[in-house]
Amino acid sequence: MTHSEFDYVVVGGGSAGCCVAGRLSEDQNTTVCLLEAGGPDNSVFVRAPLGFAATASLNINSWGYNTVPQAGFNGRKGFQPRGKVMGGSSSINAMVYTRGNARDYDNWAALGNPGWSFQEVLPYFKKSENNECFGDTAYRGVGGPLNVSYLRSPSPLNQLFIKACNEQGIPSNPDYNGAEQFGVSPGQVTQKGGERWNAARAYVDPHRHQSNLNVVSHAHATQIMFEGKRAVGIKYQVNGVQHEVRARKEVIVSGGAFGSPQLLMLSGIGPALHLSDMGIPLLHELPGVGQNLQDHITTVLIYKTQKINDAMGFSLKGTWNMLKAMLEWRSQRTGWITSNVSETQGFVSTEGNKDYPNIQLALCTGIVDDHARKMHAGHGYTLHVTLMRPQSRGSLTLASRNPTDAPLIDPAFFKHPSDMQTLVAGTQLGLSVMQSPALSSHRGDMIHAVDAHNPAQIESFLRDHSDTEYHPVGTCKMGPANDPMAVVDAELRVHGLQNLRVIDASIMPHLVTGNTNAPTIMIAEKGVDLIRGARH
Repeated sequence: MTHSEFDYVVVGGGSAGCCVAGRLSEDQNTTVCLLEAGGPDNSVFVRAPLGFAATASLNINSWGYNTVPQAGFNGRKGFQPRGKVMGGSSSINAMVYTRGNARDYDNWAALGNPGWSFQEVLPYFKKSENNECFGDTAYRGVGGPLNVSYLRSPSPLNQLFIKACNEQGIPSNPDYNGAEQFGVSPGQVTQKGGERWNAARAYVDPHRHQSNLNVVSHAHATQIMFEGKRAVGIKYQVNGVQHEVRARKEVIVSGGAFGSPQLLMLSGIGPALHLSDMGIPLLHELPGVGQNLQDHITTVLIYKTQKINDAMGFSLKGTWNMLKAMLEWRSQRTGWITSNVSETQGFVSTEGNKDYPNIQLALCTGIVDDHARKMHAGHGYTLHVTLMRPQSRGSLTLASRNPTDAPLIDPAFFKHPSDMQTLVAGTQLGLSVMQSPALSSHRGDMIHAVDAHNPAQIESFLRDHSDTEYHPVGTCKMGPANDPMAVVDAELRVHGLQNLRVIDASIMPHLVTGNTNAPTIMIAEKGVDLIRGARH
């Protein structure tokens, strides 16, 4: 067994962990160790934006989790790909840069989390960002590590979809990350120069040469070490060999909505009865660890098209087009390979509430059936219709005390009846857009036909074809000490323990109205300031 010691040990090289480690290492007098269970992020599957489409179906750079059988899916298991690579899920996601709605953060603050209102977190969004789309504005930032741009080579389908939305009364919005969220807009993506710009490139790569930052890949954390109630380090495995690394100041857990609660429970922190059932000695009882799991549930409206130059798919000409696109990307960093597939974003409301949309519409310029794992001949396009604020609450629990066993993931999709009601209405809204005249030149048959006027049929369709939009949060909920389900306080310190923080998407009390990668990086930026404040 090998030992080493640093000021800070960060567990998890995902969106949050890369930000925390990179920012802390800006101080040359501060030593940081970053542990990541996956390998490096330098493969073409990461750097080429369209490479992520292969990672989902082939489980490349992914934990490749599944849920437990979901009653809301008639017993079907859901798929839960999470990044197992430097950069974490920012290395395998669709690169959509979405901050959410201002009211999301005001609600966090209202739950007893001072410092987390929108006006208080906005500076951290701006600090993180180098925004090529709009420059430096009241809402947007330049000069930050995370590059945000428009797609270099969007499909002509996008403008037709935007026109179709307009025909259905959904206005165009210049910036869904600006003053208003409601409306439809070209997607903003974490890309730079036609390549994916993940959290590792943004925050870790600029500091890799520094002696005060030590990055350990293929390091699977197995337990947090304690002296009494004070966190002092991490036990981890590399290729089956046991190691320990000690933290002089703090241990920061950034394993995400699945990895963070799993590590806490393996370390004896969590629901007492569950840990007893697993044979894990109780160090500190926190009933909320692994609870409060929330995830965006989405469905897919898929249409065939004969316009094979405007949509991805499987055909002889399509294969030839893709081969040419690979050469174009290699030489110019343009063309289909720069696509994030989810190319246009719309935020709408089934309730007529333009201030707080409850549905996200994402136009995908290809056939995306069962996470692109179910192949279809021909070409097509897909509308993701996603429920923004589900009322269902699930859980993450341990399958065993073995750290390498996958946890039991239960998002409890459709457990709350209002989730089905809202997504049925959202699906009807999505169908009205997809049937709008603007798309008539490209519209073929639906792969899974559904009648917009038949809610019972839509409900059956949703149970058969809905799944995650890859945004699990909430399993280490932020909240005050009098909240029995809170795991961390407003400074992201684990309640009742010393020198231990959780900094990642798991601390979100409620889901945000949109994709979760940008908010996760914001949480990490703010978390670093909280750490520095505690040390000054």
